[in-house]
Amino acid sequence: MDTVTIYGRPSCGFCVRAIDLCESRGFPFRFIDIIEEGISKADLAEIVGRPVFTVPQILVGQAYIGGYDEFSGYVSKLGAASAT
Repeated sequence: MDTVTIYGRPSCGFCVRAIDLCESRGFPFRFIDIIEEGISKADLAEIVGRPVFTVPQILVGQAYIGGYDEFSGYVSKLGAASAT
């Protein structure tokens, strides 16, 4: 799997869940703390190519996935595909 990039905040429960999901599946990932890095929602919207209202915002490689729910669904589909 390509590296998962998670843009978020350490105090965000869904950001923490996205990190935990990557760790439990052994996915290579990097977490970018938008507060520490001084990344605004407008900056993040330019990075992901769409308006941003919440975090996390997650990419796999260069492909935009979405927030935690979309990422969780993406991971589930990977698991289902490898089981067949």
